[in-house]
Amino acid sequence: MNLIDIFITSILTGNIILTNFLGICPFIGTSDREKNAIGMGISVSIVVTISSILTYLIYHYILVPTDTTYLKTIIFILIIASMVQVIELLLKKYFPSLHQALGIYLPLITTNCAVLGIALLNVNNEYNFLQTLVFSIGSSIGFTLVMYLFASIRERMETSHIPRCFKGAPIALITAAIMALLFSRYGG
Repeated sequence: MNLIDIFITSILTGNIILTNFLGICPFIGTSDREKNAIGMGISVSIVVTISSILTYLIYHYILVPTDTTYLKTIIFILIIASMVQVIELLLKKYFPSLHQALGIYLPLITTNCAVLGIALLNVNNEYNFLQTLVFSIGSSIGFTLVMYLFASIRERMETSHIPRCFKGAPIALITAAIMALLFSRYGG
């Protein structure tokens, strides 16, 4: 698979949220406002990109040569947790309003299965370094795009007439299902 295919697929047809169902907690939890969705998307993108680079290097230059690849999940979790802590400190210091807006969801990036899933997919797909970077950036863009689109739709639904039995989570899940169908159609 060439780099352009990996990039486009990771954004659209292989979207980490809509096709792999990873990252559902922030998708539902922080996508009520466009501002929060963008903030979460950027935070996740930074963590995904940096942690993917680090996990690639550690996996290929430490775990594989020492025949300890069975430790990859725990090592990847430690790397991701460290990256989240660094980003949280930076947001708290330089962007306090964004830090406050993200609230509890920022520390939850540590346990966001999308971040760990992307690192593990890089290894499982046997991507080289450049493919890992392209897949990670594409997946991050796809994550942010879907978060933003979903937040935009949810903001508009607040002023729309929706039957009472569908308000809240039911209409959100129906909307997410329709989005998943639409994104999967880009595959041809």
